[in-house]
Amino acid sequence: PSLSGQPGMAEAEAAGDAWLGPAAAQEGAELAAVIGATVPTGFEQTAAEEVREKLGSASRISKDRGKIYFEVPARSLPQVHRLRSVDNLFVIVQEFKDYQFKENKEDALKDLEDLVKKLPWTDPMKVWELNNSLKKKKTKRKKHNLQSPASRGKLSDGGEEGGADQNNTNDQEDCAQNPVAVEPTGGQDTENPQEVTSRNGVEEEEDNEQSDVKVEVQASSESGTKAGEDQKGEGEVKVLRFRVTCNRAGDKHSFTSNEAARDFGGAVQEHFQWKADMTNFDVEVLLNIHNNEVVVGIALTEESLHRRNITHFGPTTLRSTLAYGMLRLCDPQPTDIIVDPMCGTGAIPIEGAAEWPYCYHIAGDNNPQAVKRAANNISSLLRKNESKDSSTALGVPLDVIQWDICNLPLRTGSVDIVVTDMPFGKRIGSKKKNWDLYPACLMEMGRICTPGTGRAVLLTQDKKCFAKALSRVGHIWRRAQTVWVNVGGLHAAVYLLRRTSEPAQDTRPFW
Repeated sequence: PSLSGQPGMAEAEAAGDAWLGPAAAQEGAELAAVIGATVPTGFEQTAAEEVREKLGSASRISKDRGKIYFEVPARSLPQVHRLRSVDNLFVIVQEFKDYQFKENKEDALKDLEDLVKKLPWTDPMKVWELNNSLKKKKTKRKKHNLQSPASRGKLSDGGEEGGADQNNTNDQEDCAQNPVAVEPTGGQDTENPQEVTSRNGVEEEEDNEQSDVKVEVQASSESGTKAGEDQKGEGEVKVLRFRVTCNRAGDKHSFTSNEAARDFGGAVQEHFQWKADMTNFDVEVLLNIHNNEVVVGIALTEESLHRRNITHFGPTTLRSTLAYGMLRLCDPQPTDIIVDPMCGTGAIPIEGAAEWPYCYHIAGDNNPQAVKRAANNISSLLRKNESKDSSTALGVPLDVIQWDICNLPLRTGSVDIVVTDMPFGKRIGSKKKNWDLYPACLMEMGRICTPGTGRAVLLTQDKKCFAKALSRVGHIWRRAQTVWVNVGGLHAAVYLLRRTSEPAQDTRPFW
């Protein structure tokens, strides 16, 4: 898809390999921003639809999965930050569709260095400044988080594994825990996501054979300064601190991510006279290299937007952005009753209640600890709503309950939608247990869903077991769509099922 629907876009793209939106060139013209957004892999189309609905902009989906690009007037930045389907945002300085890398490593790196002087930094930096002025409060909180080991400990409590963990801790707070240059391994190390995945990086498919490396490095800083010092230059102007994050995928490059970030960062430092600082930086410059596609950008988010609702994390907390994508897939209508029978920490129903308040959401789990975490997260959401405007805080249309997934205390045919993250059998449960659990779950979900109109959206990595279970309940569920997603480095699937008009077998006469 291309952005040619936008005025001036077709001409800009035809002008050459380098593509930059028609940002305001002359004085007084409106400042435009070409925004890049990382989104859950597989839900690029969902994010593009949300951007069109809420901002009126067409999006272009990147060949590098998990990213979309769109153009908006800079004044729309607050609405951009309110998008529900995006993880991280950056403003594009310039994009090269077919960048020719030299074969010799030194020459290739020298070209990247020389590129810095030729890039049109002015308007993207204005966008960054505007974005910064909108987010003053958040910046203060970010610094507190970086300096507080206790608060960092909370984030990784539960030892999230790449397994069923969609939270993937790939944001800036966690980068700060590990501020070292990491030699690329060429493979995915899902046990330590913060070592190989940059905060603006996107997880690749597990079967991707390319050397897929995403490493954060500090740009060469011979003049390294102590974090926390306020640098003042001529005329008391504060010298900005920066770091360069390089995400590289492809096997045709003669250099590593570390080397690209180091040399590109050195040139950025020389060009702007900024100070390099790995953890306490003001500006994060992004260098995204995907085969022959090169995108230079400036980060607009400090921590991933997917952390918006969850304060109590469990071992397999689902990212809010993925939860939004799943809910959107089943097209909730006002007054629909939406159930998450295996809610864990409540990411799906909480996202649902926040975005679809005209539906009624029920969250349940068989684990008392999970129910407690979900209840705590709901309380946090209520407090947040109250603090926004206490006069209109009405609570959220959401209840949480402990139950047995195979024997739900709900009337037959009383539910419109079931949305849940099924146990992968890695961090929670086991593959062996799934062979019994999945068919029983699908039968019970079929019983509570309205025949003919009910639908279910289910996420699982245990695709073989799910396919077998679905074939056993084919009389009540039909598969309508499959979205392949990446979950903490694991190749998973989101299935949209539609309820047939066949009545479910009900063994309980009292309902």
